[in-house]
Amino acid sequence: MCELSWAKTQGVHPQTAYRWFREGTLPVPAQRVGPRTILVNIEANTTPEAIGGLGLYARVSSRDQKTDLERQVARLSAWAAKGGHRVVRVEAETASGMNGCRSKARRLLADPNVTCVVVEHKDRLGRMNVELVEAALSATGRRLLVLDNGQVADDLVRDMVEVLTSFCARLYGRRSAKMRARKALEAAEHG
Repeated sequence: MCELSWAKTQGVHPQTAYRWFREGTLPVPAQRVGPRTILVNIEANTTPEAIGGLGLYARVSSRDQKTDLERQVARLSAWAAKGGHRVVRVEAETASGMNGCRSKARRLLADPNVTCVVVEHKDRLGRMNVELVEAALSATGRRLLVLDNGQVADDLVRDMVEVLTSFCARLYGRRSAKMRARKALEAAEHG
């Protein structure tokens, strides 16, 4: 399968797939077979010890963190390639971790070919209630794999962080709503 076909089936832009190939982070074995052609060998990546169909998910909360988003995808892809795992979907998006309006996360979680969702840190999947997503995945025979689980282990501290995060989200949400309302009124007055 050529790199262009593989990229289309994975929902990855062909230029991104080519960049991953150049950087050595393409999550499947590939080799150059011509000046502009890369052959992706997906059959070689279906080893018995593979976890299953991996779905790699990376997220940042603002556009100015685009380089961090690319680094997350590269680290996840490198981990999958190093382990010889079969990647069936790669999703990366810029969105808040506080709400569920994340189309790429939804698409990844809804894909029946994804048997294991892989994230770098648990908070990349969501700021709160990730355990609920984990339970829902488990109920369908799937799982969540967190590569760097070096997060706060103390339950009380984690709960406090979640409460503070929730309060901050409500506060900033109200402020944003006030700003939008003020701008709408100003536009109506001047319009």
